[in-house]
Amino acid sequence: MKDYSIVRIGNEYVVQAGEKSVLRISSRRRAAKLVTDATGLLEQQPVPSTDDDPSITRDIKAISDSAKVP
Repeated sequence: MKDYSIVRIGNEYVVQAGEKSVLRISSRRRAAKLVTDATGLLEQQPVPSTDDDPSITRDIKAISDSAKVP
């Protein structure tokens, strides 16, 4: 994350990405750790998908078959 800041507001710290507030937390150290973790996740390369990967689409046949079972 290139454009972020951690701002103290009252007793809390607010992580801002650009102009948007994205996280409110009570510990500055925890806020910094979460930003570091998020940056690492965003920099990771996505895992290439294969046809063997499970689908998140509905199986209409399975839905209609289960409706027939008493």
